[in-house]
Amino acid sequence: MQKFLCPLITLLSFQLAIAQNSITKIDMVASKWDIPKEASFERFDNRETLILNGGRATVKNQTFTNGTIEVDVYANSTRSFAGITFRKQNDTMEEVYMRMHKSSQVDAVQYTPIFNNESNWQLYREYQAQVIFKNKGWNTLRIDVNNQSAEVFVNNEKVMTVDNLRTDQSSGEIGLFALFTNRFSNFRITPKDAVEQPKKDSNIPLDATLIKKWDITKARPYKVEKLDFKSFLEEEYLTVETETSGLLPISKYIKKSTSGNFEQNTEEYIVASTTIYTDNDETKLFSFDYSDKIIVYLNGKILFDGNNAFRSKGIQYMGHMAINTNTLYLPLKKGENKIHCIVIDKANGWGLMAKLE
Repeated sequence: MQKFLCPLITLLSFQLAIAQNSITKIDMVASKWDIPKEASFERFDNRETLILNGGRATVKNQTFTNGTIEVDVYANSTRSFAGITFRKQNDTMEEVYMRMHKSSQVDAVQYTPIFNNESNWQLYREYQAQVIFKNKGWNTLRIDVNNQSAEVFVNNEKVMTVDNLRTDQSSGEIGLFALFTNRFSNFRITPKDAVEQPKKDSNIPLDATLIKKWDITKARPYKVEKLDFKSFLEEEYLTVETETSGLLPISKYIKKSTSGNFEQNTEEYIVASTTIYTDNDETKLFSFDYSDKIIVYLNGKILFDGNNAFRSKGIQYMGHMAINTNTLYLPLKKGENKIHCIVIDKANGWGLMAKLE
């Protein structure tokens, strides 16, 4: 009996491996997709296609963990974004998109986590790629997902590696994303087993000067004339940790009342607080950056007021973050000192990072 079982087990394992690595094509028909009202299906260029005029379309009854996701997008020189979302759970997901009107520019392809329906591309400038797109016909976007990393290809050429997918979600729904109008076709997935990656050297010292924890409030509508420092002392605070870089992606922890509408969002703010203890009166250097706007208080007094929003300093200004961008010399008193940062955001990435030297 045993001599018959071994070949049977081998055959079943082989069939399972084939099934796990087989391509599934998702037809561009209404029965396969949940789409926004403005979207439509149309036969074009001898293909079934989906036209997205903004928003997200989700594949029905399909969960994705690891493997390959691919889609063809028709060439488009008009300003627009076209991409893939994956591991979507409610309003949090991973997203990679092409900006074909930015062909040959350094940010032609971007990765961003979507936290609570908010894009965060300003916070992750390291995940952008310079790509030259076809100006006629179809451009193919492919993402190979393996546990917490992903490789991005355009027209079979590798353009980006995302070494740390930010949502911490291991599976979820898959679909398509567009800002303005784009045409999609030939959506397919190939589920695969994850491959263990060599672990990175954990002995690399972390920057001990980084502020790695903040106490933050919930979001409120921002009206500068209604800000009252005394009310900040009465707020309820949630303690959260930053990423290893010191970046605090605020939308990961806080949901806005208006989100996902880019520049049509209303501005909202949170208060981020940290406490500094010193044995003597002394001055310390505080380096920081933020998105979109900030007001910095030390022991109840305003020391800084700034605006780093998208296009706030010119049409091409991105509003990316770097921790040494802003510096303050803090006059600290002996004992407890409180920093309160009012961080205001409309869209594209709500963030804060700081260190104290």
